Amino acid sequence: MTGLAKQWLVAGPILAAAALGACQEVAAAERTKPWRVVKCERYRQAWAEVRKRWGLEGLGEAFIARHDGFLASGCTADADVCPRSPREIEIANILTIAAMNAGAASTFPPFACRR
Repeated sequence: MTGLAKQWLVAGPILAAAALGACQEVAAAERTKPWRVVKCERYRQAWAEVRKRWGLEGLGEAFIARHDGFLASGCTADADVCPRSPREIEIANILTIAAMNAGAASTFPPFACRR
């Protein structure tokens, strides 16, 4: 067994326990908030991660402004962010999957194109 493998055998359970403790603290804090608030916080984090990883290049001003408006409303505004370009559709898909992974329904994100 290599030295790295031995270190992992010791450190792995410690790191896992620390991560579990942190998750339990977050979960406890979330239980005191209404579910709509928790969903919005998780969605806001997903949007921040998208901006960090992929940036805003290729997203129109209307897409960004309406999306920011949805977040500013506490995620209660009507869905009116219409992804039109291939990049906007890609980002909308990423955010929809992120919302679902965070426990929200696929209908939670603000994406809708009205005629």
